Amino acid sequence: MTAQLDVVVPEADEHVCPLPHIPEAVSVVRRRVRTVLADWNLTPDLAEDALLVISELITNAVVHALPPAVLRLSRGGAGGRSALRVEVTDAGPAAANRRPAAAPCPDEHGRGLDIITALAAECGTRVHPGGTTCWAELLAA
Repeated sequence: MTAQLDVVVPEADEHVCPLPHIPEAVSVVRRRVRTVLADWNLTPDLAEDALLVISELITNAVVHALPPAVLRLSRGGAGGRSALRVEVTDAGPAAANRRPAAAPCPDEHGRGLDIITALAAECGTRVHPGGTTCWAELLAA
């Protein structure tokens, strides 16, 4: 008699997406990430908060940093809590005399870090030899 074994494939716990260094990157990546978050069965509130944080981090990388940039999403949990971690890594700050990829509109800029801080349980920046990683961790309800 031959035993039949069901193969269990774990759900993806990480998603990595290279970021095009163009102003349209935010909308392109948001569409792609919305599908990933839906596949991960996040609550609608957490998914919307995550999309806003992702948009802010990507905008900062495209406007203020050097390419290449990469978005990394990971989900997990510890201590009975479930969390989504968002990281955007770029090649570091752009030179002061470099023109931004998108011309900033004063009414729409300058609040991104406040938004991230308000939505994330924790957030921060890590400078390393490969560039800069800005991250935020959002907790599931």
